[in-house]
Amino acid sequence: MIRETFPVGMLQCNCTILGDETSREAIVIDPGADIPRILAILARHQLTAKQIVITHAHFDHIAAAQELKQITGAPIMYNQADLPLVAIMEQQPTWIGLPATPADVHPPDHSPTDNETLSIRGLSATVLHTPGHTEGSLCLHLPEHHLLIAGDTLFAGGVGRTDFPFGSTAKLIDSINTRLLPLPEATTVIPGHGPETTIGEEKLHNPFLG
Repeated sequence: MIRETFPVGMLQCNCTILGDETSREAIVIDPGADIPRILAILARHQLTAKQIVITHAHFDHIAAAQELKQITGAPIMYNQADLPLVAIMEQQPTWIGLPATPADVHPPDHSPTDNETLSIRGLSATVLHTPGHTEGSLCLHLPEHHLLIAGDTLFAGGVGRTDFPFGSTAKLIDSINTRLLPLPEATTVIPGHGPETTIGEEKLHNPFLG
């Protein structure tokens, strides 16, 4: 498997590209900004984007998805429970002191459900619905590759914020405890921001999960 994870946009959201070496098909996860960089990485690996997956509908994770779809034709997938966030996309930046910013964000082409398998040729991932940071937050688990794309549900030494609209601390902690911590401890976790970690490391040392 080809994997590239790199920060995009002002808030340094981790965008991840997962590709298959044989089919050259790829999934692009959380293309919040910097489409030229994303396209350059796809081109460097000779990959074709076949799916665009959004872990949750905060502007820093989804704002450039429609542009990427227009260029590649790949469908956009995120949980429809986050449509209330899409309805207030322009106001989202103001929650962190930035000016309101229009964004071209549409309803999903497909709304993945819990335990659904998302597949391209040669690569598949299981959807884990993990509400809390947002109602529609999802993670992608690739057990064959010991990999979890966690969005803003779980960070290295932290968890997702729940003080934004539609957040819930109780749901977030329940999602982590029931869906993520039972995964193998060697599972590499790619959070929505910041450095990689592992399930085992967070079980031992994450101060929010005591």
